[in-house]
Amino acid sequence: MNVLILGSGGREHALAWKLAQSPLVQQLYIAPGNAGTALAGSNVSINIDDFEAVADFVLSHQITMVVVGPEVPLVNGIRDYFDNNKKLSDVLLVGPSAAGARLEGSKDFAKQFMQRHRIPTAAYAAFGKGETTEACQYLRKLTPPYVLKADGLAAGKGVVITENYEEACQSLRQMLDENVFGEAGHRVVIEEFLKGIEVSVFVLTDGKSYLLLPEAKDYKRIGEGDTGKNTGGMGAVSPVSFAQGEFMRRVQQQIIHPTIEGLRVENILYQGFIFFGLINVGGNPYVIEYNCRLGDPEAEVVIPRLVTDLVPLLWALRDQSLHQHQLQIDERHAATIFLVSGGYPDAYETGKPITGLENLEESLVFHAATHRGKNTLVTTGGRVLAITSLAKTSAQALQLSYENAAKIDFDKKYYRKDIGRDLLSYEF
Repeated sequence: MNVLILGSGGREHALAWKLAQSPLVQQLYIAPGNAGTALAGSNVSINIDDFEAVADFVLSHQITMVVVGPEVPLVNGIRDYFDNNKKLSDVLLVGPSAAGARLEGSKDFAKQFMQRHRIPTAAYAAFGKGETTEACQYLRKLTPPYVLKADGLAAGKGVVITENYEEACQSLRQMLDENVFGEAGHRVVIEEFLKGIEVSVFVLTDGKSYLLLPEAKDYKRIGEGDTGKNTGGMGAVSPVSFAQGEFMRRVQQQIIHPTIEGLRVENILYQGFIFFGLINVGGNPYVIEYNCRLGDPEAEVVIPRLVTDLVPLLWALRDQSLHQHQLQIDERHAATIFLVSGGYPDAYETGKPITGLENLEESLVFHAATHRGKNTLVTTGGRVLAITSLAKTSAQALQLSYENAAKIDFDKKYYRKDIGRDLLSYEF
């Protein structure tokens, strides 16, 4: 079959790397892709938010399956566009309908969904434009830290956590009155703060059944010790030692099962990946957020641990036969370290030549923001390369990734040197 992946980041390179290994794939295309995805398939210059252009390419290149990497096309309804186009009726699009993608596209909707289906999550209230005064009054009822979330998509940066009441109110004014996050912040969810340790859990679902993928823990803050601003992700590890046994039994019973069943009873079409951002509070799981796709950088440690050919699993979504399949997982530990541009997540420069990739040993490199010119590989964004290693223990995988991260160079390169350190005390 011919397959098209939509997206251009590290997640899409990891997907391309995996799908290219399948004997079922004849031609693999990535739109728009990057210098890394070009090693696995053919990059094509398409605006993935232009659904008509995507459809034209699918028809002209006899694409059988489209795998959507990022959230924006899903939230904007690309699945619905394909389902409503008779010419595309034979094409499988991996991803939920716009209604299903609202789990990520609107935090207020997700909270209401969880309340309807008794899925454990933090207590909350939501406020819109013109309600800044009421929102600040609500903060008075809470015990700090205060957790503020832009309702819509904000590229993983729409969350503010602060101990200071005045700072919280200022953030509310910036979101609701000053459009700091644009339309995404025109409604704000204020949550009860939950103290615990976070984990990312993933499933692939056909709308009835699901397969549980490897879990992961990612690191969003730019600074070591989880300090500084939120980023798109500075690294990740998998597996996560505490996400086993009784805890995962509770995750499946209290969160995953009721989410899949809730979507079904509400007649919400969902065939694709669901990301559960969870927090472990004294052994009990709570949902922090849903994503309607694989996470990034989690995909860079989850996908390399999948031994099973991913293509038949994705194809099983078409006739809801996923329950007939099993997933084999590599027991080794995976660790990924992100190399980012100096200044990220604020202002940074691009076009910096990248050197040293030829010196890497025993690690995978997933490109996130790269372009290859005539003779030079250069940076094109904030998060540039993810260095992923597999080893018997997490400590060994991290050591290997760090050794190889040091061999790569570009001007003002930066990476966190404490990824996974907080979990080593749990001992994998």
